Amino acid sequence: MDKKPGDSLIIMTELVLPNDTNLFNNLMGGRLMYWMDIAAALAATKHCGAPVVTASVDNISFENPIKIGNVVHIEAKVTRAFTSSMEVHLKVWGEDSLMQQKYKSNEAYYTFVALNPTGKPAAIAHQIIPETEDEKRLYEGALRRRQLRLILGGKMKPQDAEELRALFIGSKD
Repeated sequence: MDKKPGDSLIIMTELVLPNDTNLFNNLMGGRLMYWMDIAAALAATKHCGAPVVTASVDNISFENPIKIGNVVHIEAKVTRAFTSSMEVHLKVWGEDSLMQQKYKSNEAYYTFVALNPTGKPAAIAHQIIPETEDEKRLYEGALRRRQLRLILGGKMKPQDAEELRALFIGSKD
């Protein structure tokens, strides 16, 4: 049975405390990435119903810092499932509760691999059926992002990346 991206949706909320911040009273990037990894792993596990491990983290772009005392909202959901891996898209917002102002902090893509009981990659039974325009855009882009990850990781030759070649060279037709 296939699933919608919303079926894997995780929304995680954290309060930025003094131990989470740097010398400028901003949330440390490493702490935020730790929280994002947890949210993404929960979304991936929810999608495939199996234990998962982080395979890659990419395209983290920090737009606005999150200050001490502010709230962090992390939204994670699976954008596409492959043979044994899944891409999870994350959006992060900061919120100043006193000023009642919410602002975008960053977004990223994490890749997870499902595991079988012996710790080896497991097949993912559920594919993703995107519904909204945003979900469709993320779903279509997931294959290109996957090919780029594989090329950068030395697991795919650039000439074998059909989706990426079509972007830069055009189709063979």
